[in-house]
Amino acid sequence: MMNLRVLIIPIILFFGFQLTAQMNSMVVDPKTKTKMLIGYCDKKGLQKDIYGIYFKSQYDVYSPADVYIKKLEEKIDDVEITIVLGTWCSDSQREVPRFYKVLNEAGYNDKRVKVIAVDKNKEAIVVDISDMNIKRVPIFIIYKNEKEIGRIVETPKKSLERDLWNIVK
Repeated sequence: MMNLRVLIIPIILFFGFQLTAQMNSMVVDPKTKTKMLIGYCDKKGLQKDIYGIYFKSQYDVYSPADVYIKKLEEKIDDVEITIVLGTWCSDSQREVPRFYKVLNEAGYNDKRVKVIAVDKNKEAIVVDISDMNIKRVPIFIIYKNEKEIGRIVETPKKSLERDLWNIVK
């Protein structure tokens, strides 16, 4: 029994570190020589380094309309959300923090959000997103019962909170 425990603990630690390493991975753009997130990431990853500056400033400055936040509070927990973004993209730098602000004010647990960072070719390298039809970023994909019910692509038509409400209502 003791020998089995001695073998299992290192294996669990190894795979745990491997899974952690895949979150918030950075690569260097070969053309611009700048760092960018790639693959799966989370809000914490978006709040670090240069992206953290963009994240904080856009999150703090954005004021979602209360009328749509109140409406979203009733429906937002019924959906799952995937964000595909480029940390190199000015639209992503502006819209993603604002979207998080909308989610937070509507009471959505942002740990439920699946975030995938792509390179300038709209590829996540370690994550297959070929079936998502990504042409521009950021893209906010809303799912209900595992089926896509709508998207906000690049910039909102009216506002993030209004566009999100129009999808989830």
